[in-house]
Amino acid sequence: MAILPDRLLTDLKESMRSGNVIRRSILRLVQAGVHNLEIERRKPADDGDVLAVIAKEVRRHRESIAEFSRGKRPDLQMREEAELEVLMEYLPQPVSQEELLALVKQAIQEAGAQGPRDKNKVMSHLMPQLKGRAQGQEVSALVTQLLTALGE
Repeated sequence: MAILPDRLLTDLKESMRSGNVIRRSILRLVQAGVHNLEIERRKPADDGDVLAVIAKEVRRHRESIAEFSRGKRPDLQMREEAELEVLMEYLPQPVSQEELLALVKQAIQEAGAQGPRDKNKVMSHLMPQLKGRAQGQEVSALVTQLLTALGE
């Protein structure tokens, strides 16, 4: 049973009633992404699909914030940050560094990884558990570091 698509729709309606323009626009963007995904897959979106769309938008917003910062456009940067704040409300709690380290070590053991060549095995085992809770770059760097130390 998908709870997140219903929550998005309810929150979108509420933002339209309250006149919150930023919240309304970002929720419409997410709804459109979910709708496009449903059309592409020819089935209703579940919570995992919605999280994937939101995570993609979070990643895009973070990149935009960095670009606007470099381009000295504080007006656009502030709007992106406000939209990012709304998106973060829908993602699960981020994983702590200690918990991430423990999960990576566990995934290395379960995958039977011997060194850096086994990174893909570990990542494919690990990322479904961390969907929306950790950035892929951060996880990848930690996996590489641990596998390099293991291979030596």
